Amino acid sequence: MGEGVMVEGLVLETERLQLRRYTLADLDALAPIVSDPVAMEFYPAPLVRQGAEDWIQRNLKRYQQDGFGKWAMVLKDSGEFIGDCGCMVQDVEGEKEIEVGYLVRRDLWGKGYATEAARACMDYAFGRLGVDRVISMIRPENQRSRKVAEKNGMSCERIVFWRGYDHCVYAMKRNGA
Repeated sequence: MGEGVMVEGLVLETERLQLRRYTLADLDALAPIVSDPVAMEFYPAPLVRQGAEDWIQRNLKRYQQDGFGKWAMVLKDSGEFIGDCGCMVQDVEGEKEIEVGYLVRRDLWGKGYATEAARACMDYAFGRLGVDRVISMIRPENQRSRKVAEKNGMSCERIVFWRGYDHCVYAMKRNGA
């Protein structure tokens, strides 16, 4: 999938990645990622195939309700599915926030894909959605995800008890604060 190739459902493009809307055809590529106990260490539990299908269905519903959600992350040069990244509406202590979330296949960790995709999603939230701030909810012990947020200029504003666990509320305002 080189430059100029039309990708169905394309939302964002970065130097190396394309973020496009999920389809149920992504199930076979997503299932091994969300069933990996190491990749899912900071989620409540790894997911079986039905959980992966539910993951996709939740995002399809977000596209209808909100106009955005987590998008399939594919390598621009090959079209290979490697994870997801996107914006979601989250309720944090009674406040509606726009969260940028990301998940990358474990054999590709450390290559900067999550940072690159998350930065594009932050820009999307500020530019296309017009929000003044974005967050990422990250468990304190999840050093990898914390590094992604920090590389993109986010900082831990506070720790909250959310969905059964302590989470750092990483935040950044539109002007970079």
